Amino acid sequence: MIYWQIFLAFFIPGILGYGGGPASIPLVEEEVVNRYGWMSTQEFGEVLALGNALPGPIATKMAGYIGYMEGGLFGAFVGLFSTIAPSLILMLGLMAILFKYKDSAEVKNISKVVKPVIAVLIGFMTLQFIIESQTSLGSIQTIAIMALSYLMLERLKVHPAAVIALALIYGAVTGI
Repeated sequence: MIYWQIFLAFFIPGILGYGGGPASIPLVEEEVVNRYGWMSTQEFGEVLALGNALPGPIATKMAGYIGYMEGGLFGAFVGLFSTIAPSLILMLGLMAILFKYKDSAEVKNISKVVKPVIAVLIGFMTLQFIIESQTSLGSIQTIAIMALSYLMLERLKVHPAAVIALALIYGAVTGI
């Protein structure tokens, strides 16, 4: 039963999360945190941060890790497969149709509509993480971390992986 749950937890977001990993992360969080209760929002945020720090697609890294934690090695395989299965099925099934209509205005307009939806989903997830951070760390540390992250990313142009690594080190040193 756990393998079926792992499959569904990553297959459904893979189908609904048009736009790749960033678009499916809030959907995976809904499944993993709220539906199955495998981890808390804070734990999910830590897995997300770790997944962002490592190279490669984030959704597959998270699926492999969460699948392994819940179902062992086979659970990791199920999580990874269920993450790529929707794309694989759709790619094989719709490649000819998409190629035929690739220059169509309707196909080009789909991306224009979906991008704002993805931005709202990511914004909502960010707001949840901020609220969780304020609850566990307090407002001063949350604002300081946000400000330093902004400064490093936008002003100093530090690579996002380095910012995440520094945040992980800060959390490890302070015991957060």
